Amino acid sequence: MNSVISPPTDSFPLVQEIANKIVFWYPYAVEAVKHIFGFLIGISIPISFFFLIGIIYCVENLKLIRNKEALMHDLKVEPAFEEGNAGDTVMAHRWENAMKNVESPNENDWKQAIIDADIILDDLLTKMGYRGESIGEKLKRVATGDMKTLNDAWEAHKVRNDIAHTPGFVLSQHEARQTIARYRRVFEEFFYI
Repeated sequence: MNSVISPPTDSFPLVQEIANKIVFWYPYAVEAVKHIFGFLIGISIPISFFFLIGIIYCVENLKLIRNKEALMHDLKVEPAFEEGNAGDTVMAHRWENAMKNVESPNENDWKQAIIDADIILDDLLTKMGYRGESIGEKLKRVATGDMKTLNDAWEAHKVRNDIAHTPGFVLSQHEARQTIARYRRVFEEFFYI
């Protein structure tokens, strides 16, 4: 059986026709793209200018809003006690006695030094506006952010409470010096001594 093989269809004329159309339309296509880009560039300048004005307007209004917020939320800090000289003369004398007593070789003098320093702490808390029946109640009303040395005040006051309320409480000179140093940090924070 003889089969007849047909010659392949020639696709060359089709490719040539497409290439001719591209070459024919190429100048028109390039010209159209130039017109489109020219139009886009021409319209982008006024649009950019419009958005620039909008940004400036928004920034200025944001500044006004921030100023109003600052006025609304600006909490003026008023001192809780009157600034002046560092304590009164009675408290200064009491502090000098406490410093002398803590260097004494006598344990009772060390205890008296801590009691004197605790009285100064009570006076300081009262002048700062804290109210209460005892120093402990006043210290409970102090917010952590209002006094950086609040822990020192508590620790020193606990030693004073042990001296006053624990029968036979033994106090070493080292512990007395540490306690006085805690009181000193509290007083120096508020420029009280």
